[in-house]
Amino acid sequence: MYFTQDHENAIIRYAQSEDLKERTELYIKWIQPAFNELVDKIVFTYKFTTLPNIDELRADCKVWLTTILDKYDPSKGSKAFSYFSVITKNWFIHKVKQTTKRARREVDYESVQKEIDEQYVDNRNEYLDQKEREEFMINLWSEIASWEPEMMKENEKKVYEAVKILLQSVDQIDIYNKKAVYLYLRELTGLNTKQVVNQLNKMRKKYRVFKKNWDSGKI
Repeated sequence: MYFTQDHENAIIRYAQSEDLKERTELYIKWIQPAFNELVDKIVFTYKFTTLPNIDELRADCKVWLTTILDKYDPSKGSKAFSYFSVITKNWFIHKVKQTTKRARREVDYESVQKEIDEQYVDNRNEYLDQKEREEFMINLWSEIASWEPEMMKENEKKVYEAVKILLQSVDQIDIYNKKAVYLYLRELTGLNTKQVVNQLNKMRKKYRVFKKNWDSGKI
């Protein structure tokens, strides 16, 4: 048994003695080995081994126990083994609470930081998307202007001019509604749906070439 009556007596004598030499001898021969065993057994018994840096904590606890040896008072009826066992267990419980609290703060911080980062990324992506759309439209307008409307036939030119009007009014109309777009084009050109579609097909071929060059970075 690592904590015998001899160890109890050594701790009592240590607490009562004022002689440094005697205290040192008692500590080295009896108290230190008992504290080493006591701390190690409590760590494993109560599974404090899951604490980070447990080896450092065990060493710290053993040193800390030496600083409170004077506080042990056998007249209060408590055995040294029970007294220091309870104190050691409570010391590690306190460390567990500190670690849990610290981990919770770190998780909260990481959550907040992640939210900030995501918001920053979202805002940045939104900004970049907006800039890309603006550049795309600028280049698309340049492309459309190069289609030489003066060389177009009458119906083709009507659809061409109507498309330009729609592109200038994207904020006012539902340009992503296909049926609505055809309705707008028919009203603007005076052509029927088939005539509009025929002319749009010619423009689509030119647009596909432009879009391919844009996506490949050639524009």
